[in-house]
Amino acid sequence: MAYINGNLAMQPKRKPDQRPTVRETKRIVVKRKSIPVQEKLLYMFTVVFCVIVLGVIVNQYAKNYDLRVQIKQMNNQATAMSIDMKELQKQVEMLSDPERIRRMAETQGMASTEQPDIMVNTQSAKTE
Repeated sequence: MAYINGNLAMQPKRKPDQRPTVRETKRIVVKRKSIPVQEKLLYMFTVVFCVIVLGVIVNQYAKNYDLRVQIKQMNNQATAMSIDMKELQKQVEMLSDPERIRRMAETQGMASTEQPDIMVNTQSAKTE
């Protein structure tokens, strides 16, 4: 049996006097009118305006975010400083204890005087 519907190499050769029939068809081509220059400019300026407005909005959000980050950093610093202040106040209270000062003075060889402070009479010095 012959190979009928397959490879092109197997198709029978055409006779040279037969020409393939060409069928002419007419198409209606509709050419669209281009947009006028004024309308193009209007669209372009509208897009540019929208981009500028969006840029300003994004810029404001970025500034707000920056401020929030700075506020958080300042709050963290303030809490750290308040903790340091409390620790330093405890040290001041501990170091300013009169009993501790007296012991430190005795260990450094200072003697305590039990005499009351001597008062100088400034009026008698003026009269002389």
